Amino acid sequence: MEDIRNFLEFSFFQTQHFSLTVWNVVDIALIITIARLLSFVLNRLLNKRVKSSHLDQGKAYAIMQIAKYFIYTITLILVLDTVGVKITVLLAGSTALLVGLGLGLQDAFKDLVAGIILLTERSITASDIVEVDNMVGQVVEIGLRTTQLRTRDDIEVLIPNQRLVNNHIINWSRSNKKTRFAIDVGVAYGSDTRLVEKILKEVATKHSSVLNNPEPYVFFNAFGNSSLDFKLLFFSNYLFRIERVKSEIRFEIDQAFRENGITIAFPQMDIWFKNAETLKK
Repeated sequence: MEDIRNFLEFSFFQTQHFSLTVWNVVDIALIITIARLLSFVLNRLLNKRVKSSHLDQGKAYAIMQIAKYFIYTITLILVLDTVGVKITVLLAGSTALLVGLGLGLQDAFKDLVAGIILLTERSITASDIVEVDNMVGQVVEIGLRTTQLRTRDDIEVLIPNQRLVNNHIINWSRSNKKTRFAIDVGVAYGSDTRLVEKILKEVATKHSSVLNNPEPYVFFNAFGNSSLDFKLLFFSNYLFRIERVKSEIRFEIDQAFRENGITIAFPQMDIWFKNAETLKK
């Protein structure tokens, strides 16, 4: 028994303020194990409630993220206390350092607060399709400081959380994942406008990613400088790859216009020369 006690009290190194013994290592391993176990159990419980439809996926993710940060913060405090580091003494002794860090990390602190706001308010959640500064992406993960987006080009982008809280953000996933999109088309003057309307609606209706309720609609927008301008409006829940859908519809529109003798307009300019007879000389 005495040998076991001596082994547990064996010190790897020791200073005036803290020491690390075999017993401390055992305590630290136990604390970390309990923290990971708590995180694992909570994650299993939340997933179980999501599968039983008692909890929304986004809310479960927010709860798990906040709980995880809380658990690991407490774990860090307990580990430091185990090796004899007193948090109050550490904070008091490093006041000047903390002030300097605080001034230098103002943006990081704002991002931290914004991350907590996003996780609690859930205005944006994982898997949402959002548009930030004309960039469309799917939310992969919301961290305390940054949010990870995957763009339509499958590029991972990290965005500071304060931009998502303070700036104007479009969340395409907030309206039952059904959104209206538009395709602009200009046809030559003299075209049968009712036929153009019919073709545009038929092409949109036939596409598998276009919803029939509400049904597609066509606006005759304007008499342009070189074209009769139309706007095809349609609803779809295929949000993330909608540009592919638009491209496929444009292909079909071009084919249908060719088959019906409708010309897609292009800019034209007539130049008149004053005193043309004089120029010929």
